[in-house]
Amino acid sequence: MIRDRKPLPDSITLALAERQVSVRLRRNARAKKYILRLPLESDSPVLTVPKGGTLATAQKFVQKQSGWIEERLASRTPRADLVPGSHVPFRGQRHFIESAGRLRGLVEVRHDGPDPVLVVPGEPQAVPRKLLKFFKDEARKDLECAVARHAGRVDRKVAAISIRDTRSRWGSCASNGRLSFSWRLVLAPPEILDYVAAHEVAHLVHMDHSERFWQVCFDLAPHTRQAQKWLKAHGAQLHAVG
Repeated sequence: MIRDRKPLPDSITLALAERQVSVRLRRNARAKKYILRLPLESDSPVLTVPKGGTLATAQKFVQKQSGWIEERLASRTPRADLVPGSHVPFRGQRHFIESAGRLRGLVEVRHDGPDPVLVVPGEPQAVPRKLLKFFKDEARKDLECAVARHAGRVDRKVAAISIRDTRSRWGSCASNGRLSFSWRLVLAPPEILDYVAAHEVAHLVHMDHSERFWQVCFDLAPHTRQAQKWLKAHGAQLHAVG
């Protein structure tokens, strides 16, 4: 039997009950089977096609998984855009975003209504960029403070702290003592950020997830289990911001 060896297109279209979605195709010579995933940052599913896979088989596979795709898209947390008039979490509390009406100045937090207000200077179209910088700066402040406190308790030195927008993990620790964290932790309640800081500092003591590591982690953050449950339940809401 002659198989279809035509080059794969970049994507194929799948018709769902109420919408159409574009499914991106990526051939991977090392893959053993077709793998479908839905990235956090996109509503476009990605199908990994193994060596020898064909377009016809890819289309049939995606069609069979249409129910799964529809359920996952329907269960997604709606995106929270960083625009005037919308709400966004900050340190675990809902904040209203307001344009300051002036071009210069810094982002300010005002407490004079039912919800705190993030007052952002500049043109309305600049609000997302300025708020993102504000969140990253505040995340760095909070994380540097939490890391210093925990590192002091275990007598370890931190080489550097970087703030990123990671999707697969909230923090990481390299063997050279460099710690990396997601800026989105500043959107969560402070005790959640504190747990992630403690978790990565504990890796400065044990670069694994052994019982010894978890003992250090629990010593630094007794609320570890509660924080893990919170991130599992609400992490998608943090990733939906912006």
